[in-house]
Amino acid sequence: MSSITPADVKVGAQDGGGAPKQPGRVSFGGVSLNLRSSGIYIAFAAIIVLFSILTDGALLTPQNISNIIVQNSYVLILAIGMILIIIAGHIDLSVGSVVAVTGALAAVLMVNMGWPWPLALLATLVAGALIGAWQGYWIAYFGIPAFIVTLAGMLLFRALTMTVLGNQGIGPFPDQVRTLANGFTDGYLGNIGLGPLGGADLFSLLIGVVAIAGMFTAQLRTRNARKGYGQSVEPMALFWLKMIAGAAIIMFLVIQLARFKNLPWVLVLLAILVLAYSMMANRTVFGRQIYAIGGNLQAAIMSGVKVKSVVFWIFVNMGVLSAIAGIIFAGRLNQAGPTAGNSFELDAIAAAFIGGAAVQGGVGKVVGAITGGLIMAVINNGMSLIGSPSERVMLVKGIVLLAAVAFDVWTKRRAGASR
Repeated sequence: MSSITPADVKVGAQDGGGAPKQPGRVSFGGVSLNLRSSGIYIAFAAIIVLFSILTDGALLTPQNISNIIVQNSYVLILAIGMILIIIAGHIDLSVGSVVAVTGALAAVLMVNMGWPWPLALLATLVAGALIGAWQGYWIAYFGIPAFIVTLAGMLLFRALTMTVLGNQGIGPFPDQVRTLANGFTDGYLGNIGLGPLGGADLFSLLIGVVAIAGMFTAQLRTRNARKGYGQSVEPMALFWLKMIAGAAIIMFLVIQLARFKNLPWVLVLLAILVLAYSMMANRTVFGRQIYAIGGNLQAAIMSGVKVKSVVFWIFVNMGVLSAIAGIIFAGRLNQAGPTAGNSFELDAIAAAFIGGAAVQGGVGKVVGAITGGLIMAVINNGMSLIGSPSERVMLVKGIVLLAAVAFDVWTKRRAGASR
């Protein structure tokens, strides 16, 4: 099976065949660049450079990078599930409340009832799946719009959380759960000297090298697959430039984390989820069906896609990921509270759209959603470091979200006008 993503062929399919049109593509000195797919990464780099200057380098210190990852991990987990739902042409407004109710359930089972933590976590994940199945049934099989069902779910599960917890939190959590949310990998192979940078954990550095090798192998396979299908690919020089830039970013991140307290366990969890869901979205029949449903629902039905089943299962998946985020959030705070998860749904939705999801569905990538979430995280962190008030942070985040969606609409209009 090839590594070509459904987003690469979607536009051509909608145009009625022929070579796919690629809106938002510009050329610099003979090198073609797709702003729609690459613009988010350029913007992310620009935001990092900007706040690095404004904070005199404090943004990129080892401890601050670790804080950004740990403090925003649950939103990034939610963004993975949200991007799949948006690609399919739906929305989920209930994830913040599901985070709260699953965190409350985990606390009741582990703290109040004394369940062993592995069994309690498994029960919490099952509860998240059942919540997703409840909402998925009404959306997929009963035909109620996802906006209405999940809006009702947002109210229902928030009320259930407050019923269970009242006005107080439940804690503390077992050490193993707190380690998953706040802990770091051990230094298995000891430290090595990095000159003026000091010492860094060797095991963490080796993980970075393996990640770079995996990135290079995957990208090279994708490039060769596209060439095999007769599709256009970037020049080899640009390909190597992207690989070198990606490798430099990964190693910088790993080195900084290895200099602090090694890799956060939640980063390891995130890496596993991103890899698994990227492969599912790009290389499985189920993933391609999600893109097909969002890209052209009627064509998907005529092609034999079981639309109701696919929609049902993406909401089940969203429930499970919300439960994971609920466990992580409660574990980081060391208690489950009635206000947990407030506005998490807005952050997850914003991450998906900033990361390149289309308003009409059919377009988006898991890595893009993670990048969108990190943009929001860097804005939050950077503006906090320079002492900006909360209202100014919300203003900037709103402008960034509006600009991302406006760019998506603009590229579609350009594509339509060029036909």
